[in-house]
Amino acid sequence: MGEKFMYYRGFPNNVPNHNTYISPEDAYLRQQNYNPSYGYVQHNNQPKKCYTQREVELMRNERSLWEEHVAWTRMAIISLVFNLPDVNFVLARLLKNAEDMGNMFRPIYGDNAANMYAALIKEHLLIAADLVKAAIAGDTQAANEAERKWYENADKIAVFLNSINPFLSVEQVRQMFYQHLALTKQEALYMINKDYEKDIAIYDQIEKQAREMADMISDAMIKLYPDLRG
Repeated sequence: MGEKFMYYRGFPNNVPNHNTYISPEDAYLRQQNYNPSYGYVQHNNQPKKCYTQREVELMRNERSLWEEHVAWTRMAIISLVFNLPDVNFVLARLLKNAEDMGNMFRPIYGDNAANMYAALIKEHLLIAADLVKAAIAGDTQAANEAERKWYENADKIAVFLNSINPFLSVEQVRQMFYQHLALTKQEALYMINKDYEKDIAIYDQIEKQAREMADMISDAMIKLYPDLRG
């Protein structure tokens, strides 16, 4: 069993106590603020969750991939909308995110699941690019068809993730991906319409929601495979 880590606001400048406990969703990004000797902390007789070093790294890496996902999606939207000369390079880097996400799954779920996930995320990204291109061209029919395929892909991802991890319900994943799609579509429309203030504001929402998706996926991994605690 690996070491257990608890995280506290202000530690080590302040002595940790029950009132300074913060949730894992915030805490694992503050890896420098831990003391391995404390283990579990109880508040109102309820045990608080603690994470091993391996779990912290898993959760941090999953967040990093989703933050890259939305960041490179944003850069692709900008390059497409303004026809920048870097567009092909940006799109290539964006698609690498699908490969990276698959590789994140590989040691946990195996090669077949990793390859399938990478293919589904790649499809998700390619359809997004088609949707943006159609919107830029004002081709409503093509945009509607791309959006239909986009949501179908989200449904496939929800079913797939549930098939490899029962702690990820189809409805839970579907709702998270649908929200991701709606926010990304709005981001693209604001950029196309040059409404930059709203575009920046919605990107803040996109980043936050991406981290929530990452946490959902990594938490399910930890629940399914207790050996990750070792």
